[in-house]
Amino acid sequence: MSVIRNIRVFIADDSIVLRERLLEMLCDIPGVEILGCAEDGLHAITSIRALQPDAVVLDIQMPRGTGLDVLKNIKRGNSGPTIVVFTNFPYPQYRKRALDCGADFFFDKTTEFEKLRDLFGQLTGSLEPQETH
Repeated sequence: MSVIRNIRVFIADDSIVLRERLLEMLCDIPGVEILGCAEDGLHAITSIRALQPDAVVLDIQMPRGTGLDVLKNIKRGNSGPTIVVFTNFPYPQYRKRALDCGADFFFDKTTEFEKLRDLFGQLTGSLEPQETH
């Protein structure tokens, strides 16, 4: 049996529906603790600085500051939380800019929702090995 690592997560997305779906999914993963949520870039920056999460799930398009603005403000070099950009805008130019600004992962909301769950399962050590058929 593997040891579960605790990971404190902050969610920044302007869609209440998506935030609720993420909360439901992430809370089912052993070791994940949700520290808070923000619906805009400015609130995300101030909350992330105050709460110091281990990981941030970050949308690109938000009011009062984009996800890229948030990323530039909270990620300095290799320090800062693990950043998972989770967006409806999976275009190569956004992916490149996000990764250049310090994002650790970049997922498409419409096609890679399960990859986000799997990532947090791996980060906490709670993900069961996938069987191959």
